[in-house]
Amino acid sequence: MRAMVLDSAARLTERNLPIPEPGPRQVLVRVIACGVCRTDLHIRDAELHPPRLPLVLGHEVVGTVEAGGSEASRFAAGARVGIPWLGSTCGVCEFCRRGAENLCDQARFTGFHIDGGYAEFVVADERYCHTIPARYGDVQAAPLLCAGLIGFRALRAAGDPKRIGLYGFGASAHIIAQIAKGQGREVFAFTRSGDTEGQKFALSLGATWAGGSDQSPPEPLDAAMIFAPVGSLVPAALKAVRKGGSVVCAGIHMSDIPAFPYDILWGERSVRSVANLTRKDGDDFFGIVEKIPVHTTTETFPLGEAETALGRLRGGQLKGAAVLSVASTPSRQ
Repeated sequence: MRAMVLDSAARLTERNLPIPEPGPRQVLVRVIACGVCRTDLHIRDAELHPPRLPLVLGHEVVGTVEAGGSEASRFAAGARVGIPWLGSTCGVCEFCRRGAENLCDQARFTGFHIDGGYAEFVVADERYCHTIPARYGDVQAAPLLCAGLIGFRALRAAGDPKRIGLYGFGASAHIIAQIAKGQGREVFAFTRSGDTEGQKFALSLGATWAGGSDQSPPEPLDAAMIFAPVGSLVPAALKAVRKGGSVVCAGIHMSDIPAFPYDILWGERSVRSVANLTRKDGDDFFGIVEKIPVHTTTETFPLGEAETALGRLRGGQLKGAAVLSVASTPSRQ
């Protein structure tokens, strides 16, 4: 099979690899589409260090089941599945037992510990795969598997805000803006300073207001979610939220947060992060996007142009999400 492989030189190269064999509880999946996530970029740029190289990146995988292992029975051959970041957990630790498997110390992640979807085939534990609502095409569904899921977990971590600010209007924010709007919330979008096209994009998706991240919203926010990996946005967001409001950092990596005066935290404001996701997050999220239609804006790239896609993501040159188109399924284009 063809695969884009990250090697010790920190670059992706196209190679021919053996098609993997599924283990007892695994399914072999023919990859149709794989989203390009900022976490992939952090790994590619050595800001996150995987436990091994070479490695196949990619954890927003949509594909069809080719075969199952000896104990796999959840999906029939031909079933369409989504493979997310969370690849497996121990199931017995304190975190797993209390429903916080996203914090399991033994968790293994797709495209980090386990070869991911920048390839024509991938294996995954069937217990951690998701069924994708039929209303979403393959390319359209790919960003839902991380940009959507992590954004959804961040939205829930924010409590029940009526006015919510989204800092960094990319793959996650453009999905969550639609969900928040569908839930009756007001969305305030913050983009890079001077990014008028990004601001128009946010307004086209129902944002009440859009401006630069160096601007103040027209009214205090109940909560803010930070998707851009920029630590200086934390104090900016704290200044924008009302007393009792929360700032949720949604990324797996962020530059250092600068010192800030206590008075912008005072008033029972809070700052917190979200980490990874649980299978319940996925079940709940896909139930919601079944009821609230979400349109994912995507730019597609052939598998062999994964580096180009990552470069456009690095440069902030994407509207919505990048997706690698690996194989075709005429019935779901």
